[in-house]
Amino acid sequence: MSDALLDISLKDGRLALAASGAWTAERAGDLERRIDSAAKRARSATTVEIRMGGVERLDTFGAWLLERLVRAVASAGREAQVVDLPERYRDLLEEAHRANRTAVSAPRTNPLGDALETLGRGTVGILRDLVLIVQMFGEVAVALLRVLVRPWTFRFTSTVHHLDRVGWRAVPVILLMTFLLGCIIAQQGIFHFRRFGVEVYVVDMVGILVLREIGVLMTAIMIAGRSGSAYTAELGSMKMREEIDALRTMGFDPLEVLVLPRLVALVIALPALAFVGSMAALYGAGLVCQLYGMSPEVFLARLKDAISLDDFLVGMIKAPFMALVIGVVASVEGLQVKGSAESLGLNTTASVVKAIFLMIGLDGAFAIFFASIGM
Repeated sequence: MSDALLDISLKDGRLALAASGAWTAERAGDLERRIDSAAKRARSATTVEIRMGGVERLDTFGAWLLERLVRAVASAGREAQVVDLPERYRDLLEEAHRANRTAVSAPRTNPLGDALETLGRGTVGILRDLVLIVQMFGEVAVALLRVLVRPWTFRFTSTVHHLDRVGWRAVPVILLMTFLLGCIIAQQGIFHFRRFGVEVYVVDMVGILVLREIGVLMTAIMIAGRSGSAYTAELGSMKMREEIDALRTMGFDPLEVLVLPRLVALVIALPALAFVGSMAALYGAGLVCQLYGMSPEVFLARLKDAISLDDFLVGMIKAPFMALVIGVVASVEGLQVKGSAESLGLNTTASVVKAIFLMIGLDGAFAIFFASIGM
């Protein structure tokens, strides 16, 4: 087989191109260089003639290169005449000539329409998530009723296992984070209150803020990031490996086996962690106040006058509801995982974000409720 060639001859404004050899994909590099060179020479020519009689072999790649040369000549304002083309290659060249003839233009966009579409899709997504969460609450309630009717079906061992993971193993990080948070609040309070000579009121601020709001809210947020994401990842992995379908096939209810023990563990663990975290935050605040010259006796006496049992109860009442929100959202997102690792990552992220958003909204609703009843 002879080499793929394209002889180029330019004389008196007439460009003559003589093709020979094999115009196939194996000679792609040589062919493309010669086609590009011919296209550049065609800009200074008045007529262009391409003789294809010497071509021994022509495949789709060669036909497309010939068509590319013809279009390059046409874009330079010249017309290329293809002559002596063997009959057996004519259909292939016509197919290449018809391909990609229409220019692809970007679709016209309407900014207002796009904004309304995005708003609509977001609204539908929010409503769908709310429906799934409410549905999960209902299914969990039904599963809990079945367990109350048949207590021997409750998975106590699984609940203790998750209680150990969610509660006991989370104590160090909760203690550290809430301790630092109490230190920061006290330091900032003393720094600003000292300007007015009322730094003693920092004890009132820390006591009420930690017991009513910050203690339980920060604990719940950390549990959502630590345990809620783990629940979603575990359930999502089971969904991907079809273990949940296998449970249904064996006659088990996945909610009763997988979700209910996790929810019970969260509801038990979060109030205890919130209490431990609140005490750590108050200890950190007292330590900072001592460093700024306030004795522990004065801190404790002021704290006793500033807070009441209602402040403690407000925080503890919120904790089980926040635990339910974390567990239900994590379960919903875990069961919505599709069969890909990307879906698992997206749902795990969505679980944490949605749980934190709902907990902050729930905290605001509780604040309004307790204010209306005088707590």
